[in-house]
Amino acid sequence: MIRLATAARRRPGRWRSPSGEAPVDREAWLRLAACTGAAALLQIDGTLITVALPAVGRSLDAGAGALSSVLAVYFAAYALTLFPGGRLVDRLGSRRLALAGLLLFAVGSIVGALAPSLGVLLASRVIQGVGAGLVSPAALAGAVSGFPPERRGAALGIWGAGSGIANLLGPLLGGLLTVGLGWRANWWVLVPLSAAAAIAIWALVPRSVHDDGSPELGGLRQRVVAAAALVATLTFMILIGTFFIAQQYLQQVQGYSALGAASTLIFVALLVALAAPLSGRVADARDERWPALGGFAAAAVGLGGLGLPWVPLQGPVALPLLGLVGFGLGLLFPPTSRAALNAVSNGRHGRVSSVLSAGRLVGAATGAGLAGLALAPHVTDANVHTALLGGAGLCLLLGIPAAAALGARAPAGGGARAGTM
Repeated sequence: MIRLATAARRRPGRWRSPSGEAPVDREAWLRLAACTGAAALLQIDGTLITVALPAVGRSLDAGAGALSSVLAVYFAAYALTLFPGGRLVDRLGSRRLALAGLLLFAVGSIVGALAPSLGVLLASRVIQGVGAGLVSPAALAGAVSGFPPERRGAALGIWGAGSGIANLLGPLLGGLLTVGLGWRANWWVLVPLSAAAAIAIWALVPRSVHDDGSPELGGLRQRVVAAAALVATLTFMILIGTFFIAQQYLQQVQGYSALGAASTLIFVALLVALAAPLSGRVADARDERWPALGGFAAAAVGLGGLGLPWVPLQGPVALPLLGLVGFGLGLLFPPTSRAALNAVSNGRHGRVSSVLSAGRLVGAATGAGLAGLALAPHVTDANVHTALLGGAGLCLLLGIPAAAALGARAPAGGGARAGTM
C-alpha cells in the first residue's frame, strides 16, 4: 500500500501534497503575478477614467450622457478586438499578444492626454480599447497556464483580488491626479503603468504557453461557457453601472470632490479584493455554483436596499448595503473564469478567455450606457434609486439562473479536466 501511494505521488501530473492539493511551480505563481498586473491595469483604467469624467465634462463642455460614451466606446472597441485577439493568443502565445496590446494601450493613453476635444478623446479611447482587447485574453490564458484544473480557483481568486485592489487604487489615484494635476494626468499615468506591465510580461511569461494545436472547438459551445459569459456580462454591467452612478451622484448632488467621492468607495473595492480569494477556494473545494449564487444574492440585497425610495444613499445605512454589493461582485470573479476554462482544452484558453472578456466588456458598456441614460435628465435621488432597483432585478432574474448553470460539467474526455497543464 505504501509503495502504491508513493508511486502515485511520483507519477507526472498526479502528485498531490499532504493537504490533497496539486503542487504548483514557483514560475507559475510569478507568471500569474505578471498577468494579474496586466489585467489590473485595464481595471485601473476603468475606475481612473470614471473618476475624472465630471472634470472632463466641465473642461470639454459635455453632459453625463456624452461622458458615458467615453467609457462606452472604449468597451465597444475592447469587445470587438477580443475574438481575433483570443485566436491569436492560441496561435502565437500570451506573451506576444500582451506586449503588442500594451504598446497600443500606451499610445492611446498619450493621445487621450493631449486631446483638445471630446472627439479626439473618444478616438484615443478606441485605440486603448483595441490594445486592451489583445491584452485581456492573453493575460487570462497566461495567468492559469501553469496551474492544474483543480487549483485554478485559487489562482483566479488572486486574479480577482488583483481586480479588487485595482478598484481600490484606481479611484484614489484618479482622485489625487484630478484634484492635484487635472484630468489629463489620469491619461498620462497610464503610460508608465503600461511600461511596467510590459516589462513584467516580457520577463516572466514564456514565449508560448499552449501546446495543444487540435482544431476541436466543441468546448466553446458548451452550456457552461455560455453561462459563464452571461455571468461575466452581468457582473460588469452592475459593477461599472453602479460605480458610474455613485461617482456622478456624490460629485454632482452631494458636492464631493473627485478625491472625496473616490475615497467613499474604497470600502467597496476592499470587499471585492477580500471576497475573490475566498470564492476561489470554495470553487476548488466544492463547486463553482455556490460562490456565484451567493455573489448574486448578496449584490441583489445590497442594490435592492439602496433602491428603496426611503433608504438614504449615503451615511451609516447606505454603507453596509454598498458593502454587500462589493462583496457579492467579488465572489463572482473566480468561479466564472474557472468554470469556463476548465470546460475546454488548454489550447482553447485564448478563445474562451476572449468570450469571457467580451461578456465583461459588453456588460461594462451596457452598464455605463444605461447608467448614463438613467441620469441623463438630471442626477437626482429618485433616478438613482430607480437605477439601483433595476440592478437588483438583473441579479435575481438573470444572475441567479446563470450562476446555477456554472456547475455543469464537460462531457467525459472533453477538455482540461482530464489532466494538468
